Amino acid sequence: MSSFARTDTSLLGRWWWTVDRWTLLSLIALMGFGAVLMLAASPAAAERIGLQSFQLASRQIVLLPLAAALLIAMSLATPRWVRRIACLGLLGSIALLGLTLVAGAEIKGATRWISLGGFSLQPSEFAKPCFAVVSAWLFSLEREESGVPGVKIAIGLWLTMVSLLLLQPDLGQAVLLSAIWGAQLFLAGLPLAWIAGLAVFGAGGIVAAYFALPHVTERINSFLDPAAGDRYQINRSLEAFVNGGLLGRGPGEGTVKAQLPDAHSDFIFAVAGEEMGLIACLIILGLFAFVVLRGFARLMGENSFFVLLAASGLLVQFGLQAFINMASTLHLMPTKGMTLPFLSYGGSSLMALALGMGMLLALTRRRVGGEAL
Repeated sequence: MSSFARTDTSLLGRWWWTVDRWTLLSLIALMGFGAVLMLAASPAAAERIGLQSFQLASRQIVLLPLAAALLIAMSLATPRWVRRIACLGLLGSIALLGLTLVAGAEIKGATRWISLGGFSLQPSEFAKPCFAVVSAWLFSLEREESGVPGVKIAIGLWLTMVSLLLLQPDLGQAVLLSAIWGAQLFLAGLPLAWIAGLAVFGAGGIVAAYFALPHVTERINSFLDPAAGDRYQINRSLEAFVNGGLLGRGPGEGTVKAQLPDAHSDFIFAVAGEEMGLIACLIILGLFAFVVLRGFARLMGENSFFVLLAASGLLVQFGLQAFINMASTLHLMPTKGMTLPFLSYGGSSLMALALGMGMLLALTRRRVGGEAL
């Protein structure tokens, strides 16, 4: 422990005493829950698609140490390097989003994944945290009166990203990206008319998607009217929570996961409800809430406008994504294919979330002097 003494001025020593260790611990705990739930939920899904029982679990669990390493490595960065990495990441994501529309694989009527070097990659997952940071930087440039039309560039960037996502089509990611941007607009102190216009535009987009995209129509109708569509997965999900009760049936003892096609991904929270029970679900919910609330609390005394907006955007993404997944699993909103951060199966989601939360830890570190630039 001498290497982590308060007088230690090494890179790791300074990192240890300036990073938010409680948030880091909470994120690692979520990864731990994810490993346990993946071992419980994925065998049935693997067997349904002709794989060995623990093949999906092994793929995900192998990535967990890499995600933890990326999280910690990214948290070592200064805000300047966070900005640089985000710019490169966003440029790469936009290029891959365009390439996905041309050469991507179509799955369930959507073209969201592209194969690179034998690995399936979902570029939109990496676009979200990078967009949040770059958008914050553009807003801060406008405020600094640097002569750069940051807001106009941010609007063009947002329109580009939303257009690429809707062409896939991926309405959920487009809505989440717009929510991040809208929250940053609000925090940036821009006219409320802009924010109201964005809200109207977003509502109009959802209405248009309802009439233009059959899967959106089906999901909304099914949510509003039980007899209007296929409610098989949501019924099994609610059944899982009823079966689990307060303490759950025990790890591996659940039965609903064998009937839920997406039990290892979109409905992983239902597996937690059946096998771990209400108490464990509340702990998971508490971890998500703690990360978000503590993150905003750390920003209360922040002097850097860029850091404030960037970290807020990352927190909105993390919290809203978790809310959407859990709310749809509990039938509090129409179902949406969105992962539960650090718990659901998906290598792209796992690594992108590690990147984004690493950026958050880097931005919320206690900094002195020029490191805040």
